[in-house]
Amino acid sequence: MLRVLDYEKAKRWGSRNFTMIRRLIAGTKRAFGAQRPGRNLIVFPDDTFLVSYPKSGNTWTRFLIANLIYPDKRPDFSNINELIPDPEALSKRHLSTLPRPRFLKSHQYFDPRYKKIIYVVRDPRDVALSQYHFHRKRRLIDDHYPIAQFVTRFIAGETSEYGSWAENVAGWLSTRYGSQGFLLLRYEDMIADTAAELTKVSAFVGIPIDSSRIAHAVAQSTANKMRELENAQTGMWSSTKGTRADVPFVRSAKPGGWCAGLPEASVKELEQAWCSLMKWLGYELATTPADEAVPAQLHESLLGERFS
Repeated sequence: MLRVLDYEKAKRWGSRNFTMIRRLIAGTKRAFGAQRPGRNLIVFPDDTFLVSYPKSGNTWTRFLIANLIYPDKRPDFSNINELIPDPEALSKRHLSTLPRPRFLKSHQYFDPRYKKIIYVVRDPRDVALSQYHFHRKRRLIDDHYPIAQFVTRFIAGETSEYGSWAENVAGWLSTRYGSQGFLLLRYEDMIADTAAELTKVSAFVGIPIDSSRIAHAVAQSTANKMRELENAQTGMWSSTKGTRADVPFVRSAKPGGWCAGLPEASVKELEQAWCSLMKWLGYELATTPADEAVPAQLHESLLGERFS
């Protein structure tokens, strides 16, 4: 009995010391600016943020913008965090030393400190499918995890630290859509005419519109080009380092994969949850939801006429 008590006492002592050591390490990192700030990033007034919900085309857009702004630096997975920094991947101290104005990547839900924002939105049915496979790549779920169960958790906002797709998207649209410092891009429009959408970005960030420069940025950021870079540099980038090599980060990069990749019941579940916001954004529904969780009139009263 005494040995059992001694063991339990030692286990509690070890647990307390482990927690104390973790706090000490975290405190030391904060003191020296070595922690990754994430949402606690120090924001400068001339920052421009590239924001999206995870798996909505943010990485591709980062490459497009990096190739547009820094064509001589040959953006790839080894330097993309330097060119379009990620506050989740770089230290506070490092971020503070980067040249300004900064162009920063973010998945954050609404933050009033962000004054100039490029927001990329994607069909949530494709986002759910892409996120499912990215969770497989990161070994957060195994290959046999039921995708229908994942979609239910996705809708509830349980698969991402940035809320649900609708919470993230609606949070930004309801507060910033229509304002001077906000540019909304749809992933599907970017796929259909990449040069035209990148031209909007060029005008928004104040870069003189140059068709040859835009064409170069588009050519250097194709899905095939990014797959080649991923295969050669997967261990150099924070999002793919240590993940499964047999599950690609850059997948088909085409809209509509949900048609074959999601069960019909999951499609209906997604559309039932977010049909009015999806319709406002121009996404055609495959089902006819019985009752809208949020009436379309509410989105139109908050956002104005439907996005087109």
